[in-house]
Amino acid sequence: MRDVAVIGIGCTPFGEKWNSSFRHLFVEAGSLALEDANIAGEQIDSMYVGNMSAGRFVEQEHIGALIADYAGLASHHIPATRVEAACSSGGLAFRQAVISVASGIEDIVVAAGVEKMTDVASGASVDTLAGAADREWEGFVGATFPGLYAMIATAYMDRYPLSREQLAQVAVKNHYNGARNPIAQFRQEITVDTVVNSTLVADPLRLFDCSPITDGAAAVVVAPLERAREFTDTPVRVLATAQASDTITLHDRRDICTLDASVAAGRWAFEMAGLSQKDIDLVEVHDCFAIAEICAIEDLGFCKKGEAGVLTEQGVTALGGDLPVNTSGGLKACGHPVGATGIKQVCELVQQLRGEAGKRQVDGAEIGMAHNVGGTGATVAVHILGV
Repeated sequence: MRDVAVIGIGCTPFGEKWNSSFRHLFVEAGSLALEDANIAGEQIDSMYVGNMSAGRFVEQEHIGALIADYAGLASHHIPATRVEAACSSGGLAFRQAVISVASGIEDIVVAAGVEKMTDVASGASVDTLAGAADREWEGFVGATFPGLYAMIATAYMDRYPLSREQLAQVAVKNHYNGARNPIAQFRQEITVDTVVNSTLVADPLRLFDCSPITDGAAAVVVAPLERAREFTDTPVRVLATAQASDTITLHDRRDICTLDASVAAGRWAFEMAGLSQKDIDLVEVHDCFAIAEICAIEDLGFCKKGEAGVLTEQGVTALGGDLPVNTSGGLKACGHPVGATGIKQVCELVQQLRGEAGKRQVDGAEIGMAHNVGGTGATVAVHILGV
């Protein structure tokens, strides 16, 4: 197996992109990534594109072919494959691209993700997202994603010492980071009072505990490490990529306060990289809801169960802390175009490891981790990158 490096990244601004179509978003992100990698389209060997539900959001299927066509690559007959794994579609698209290059089958591969979510009413968006859970056993009885994560939060707060204020500080921290990210959907700081006094969505989760509905796209270019400096002076190595699965329903889980797929994927990634938690300089975790970040920090082994709330309160996970978490603003503030999120996480790590993250730069960052979750944890992808 060959070593793999990221040689280019591109990301659109995230938000409600009323003047951009689905196809315009992915063309913009892909163009930025190719420009960053100093390559032309005809040099690409293949593409993997993460997308959860274009069929319901924009009534478009056959996404791989659409992207190849509107990216100007159809005449070169470059293979383009859609990857779907709910909210972890982007993370799995990246993993497939890395595996393709590592195997030696292909050299220059694009991993991208895109979602256009605001072209339907909010009720339709909520219903579409519920398809990432078990439609028959959860969705049909009224369980939305806020409702499912509220169950996790309720069980967690009953079992462990997590206060309402500590939970709110996850969103406060991520808005602080998002305010320093030029692509973020929300670029304003908030307070704990803002969170705890916002509209109740599903007890105990309030509006500011929840990630938004978002449009956006992101893309990265990967290549064999041995060739990376043909294209860039700042290649970033892929040290590990891992994927794990769990039951799709919460009621079949061993413990709904722990995402066992996160535990497994994290453990396998650390083993592949030959690293441990103390080696990680920053981590992008899947904070679709504030409780998800709390669980992720613990499930990836950065602290014991029940300790993440205190770490957040103490500033350990903030910029300047011992373990900066979600320097991009996370899903909460940067936004969550579900098919693109896993790729955006990789883009953030690459910027940080290159020293190009501006006001949110982590000093001396050399190794970063990305954690991307599908549904309530039925699929998890974890990647470790380093320089």
